[in-house]
Amino acid sequence: MSPKPIDIVLHRASHVLEVAFDDGNRFRLPCEYLRVESPSAEVQGHGPGQKVLVPGKRNVNITAIEPMGNYAVLLHFDDGHASGIFTWGTLHELGRDYEQRWAAYLAELADR
Repeated sequence: MSPKPIDIVLHRASHVLEVAFDDGNRFRLPCEYLRVESPSAEVQGHGPGQKVLVPGKRNVNITAIEPMGNYAVLLHFDDGHASGIFTWGTLHELGRDYEQRWAAYLAELADR
């Protein structure tokens, strides 16, 4: 069973979503990172190898956090993106894998 959040706090001034999980992990996830890694089909595509590089989101922020039942949140971003449902498992994975995913994103941006 995936860890579940026990606290979710948006730090608007620093553009960071802080998520504490019941397994003891606490992650500080930049809004830009969450936006470019959104689980939406718009970003991830509809199949393997279809992920889209999303540039120009350095200053993006979250405007609303909408609960989706007992399993996820829908994050609304100030650039209008609001179609990615972040399950608890996805948020935990994004926190756990932040360093490698962020480095890969920055490398892909640099190669453009």
